[in-house]
Amino acid sequence: MILTLPQNNSELPGHIAIIMDGNGRWARQRGEKRSAGHEAGAKQVDAITTECARIGIRQLTLYTFSVENWRRPKSEVAALMRLLVRYLRREQSTMMENNIKFRAIGRLSDLPGGALREIRKSEEITSDNSGMTLCLALSYGGRTELTEAARTIARKAKAGEIKPDDITEQTFAEALYTAGMPDPDLLIRTAGEMRISNFLPWQTAYTEFYFTHVLWPDFGPAELHKAIREYAGRERKFGEVRPTEKTRGN
Repeated sequence: MILTLPQNNSELPGHIAIIMDGNGRWARQRGEKRSAGHEAGAKQVDAITTECARIGIRQLTLYTFSVENWRRPKSEVAALMRLLVRYLRREQSTMMENNIKFRAIGRLSDLPGGALREIRKSEEITSDNSGMTLCLALSYGGRTELTEAARTIARKAKAGEIKPDDITEQTFAEALYTAGMPDPDLLIRTAGEMRISNFLPWQTAYTEFYFTHVLWPDFGPAELHKAIREYAGRERKFGEVRPTEKTRGN
């Protein structure tokens, strides 16, 4: 059963990020190959993306493939890249129907040529869409992103384009893969793990975290709504205090 969402749209997270974990365990529980879990997970991406667009989420960012994932067996990596290509080709029409803009972040030059071409095609054909942004983090690593941002800023400083004392948090944010994107309001991780695993460490400084034991292939709209309901019930103060707390001297 899908839970009732907050009636006030201001209680919805504008940007949801998800660490999609548990595909392998889902397949193992059923005595199937890991590839079956990845296929089931890809179908859930479609369901969650469509639901987020329907209810008015402005951006959905999915941790799809990390820099560490390249260490997996070559056969599994190759299968994941083929699945990525099939997913993008299949979902291009869905993204257009739902007015979704597509974007990918990460060390994209690491990806096979076919996958990169399909990414660029999806970005191009959806570039004029004005609805939700779907962002896939591919060959992504938070520490890698921070390191590359530092290098970019250092090169500008060396070239005299910026003075070290003029470097601000905004300067750094503009050098990240996510430049121009809002920070996540809510980060969801499935499958019971309670860590961010090198995912958006800068951007999630004030993000609300939601951890669930539900495996990603089983994380449907009802589970999404449950996470949003919990988010809506939290108070986000960003280091400040409420006016009532000030009067009490807390």
